[in-house]
Amino acid sequence: MSDDVLGPGPHTRVRRLPEKARYDAATVHAILDAALVVHVAALVEGRAVALPTLAARDGETLYVHGNRSNAVLAAVVRDGRAWVTATLVDGLRLARSGFESSIAYRSVVVVGAARDVEGEEKTRALDLVVDRVAPGRSREVRPMSVRELALTRVVAIAIDEASAKVSAGPTDDGPEDLARPVWAGTVPLLTRWGEPEADRRGALADARLAEELPTSVRALLGRP
Repeated sequence: MSDDVLGPGPHTRVRRLPEKARYDAATVHAILDAALVVHVAALVEGRAVALPTLAARDGETLYVHGNRSNAVLAAVVRDGRAWVTATLVDGLRLARSGFESSIAYRSVVVVGAARDVEGEEKTRALDLVVDRVAPGRSREVRPMSVRELALTRVVAIAIDEASAKVSAGPTDDGPEDLARPVWAGTVPLLTRWGEPEADRRGALADARLAEELPTSVRALLGRP
């Protein structure tokens, strides 16, 4: 695939409601960057298993991590290919019938080569994952220990092929249903970070330290 278009490919062509499909890299990247959790799927001992995990994108590479003994990550590395999905729920699209009602959502399916990551790339990838959750947090916390690095598996998944699906806008009510006096429309789902609650153990027993929010948390809250 080109840098601008990631599909449709043999594994990611959208066949159900193809008018909702998006194959451009910008849309795929935006959804991956907004999703806190992705799901990685693999065959483990002949059974399909999906694992929710944090992920961080760096260009056309998606980094995921888990325990060294994680069976799903071991399976995707052994197979050399991974399937990843991410979904953002934006609200409800309430139609004049239950059949036409749906979720307002943005989703992505990624298929790509998978490999283990070690050394400097592994450390950098884990920092990316930490910063994906709270921007700049990796510079505020202590570095990972040798033992922690040994217990953690990092897998790089190439975004070789991908498709997005976006469901938004008015519902698909037919002419007969449009004439019915039934309320219809979109109910947005909004999420936000709440007020931080300091863990006042250890050094943070000092009220001044507990109340002084770090740069990463202020960034999450949109505060200067």
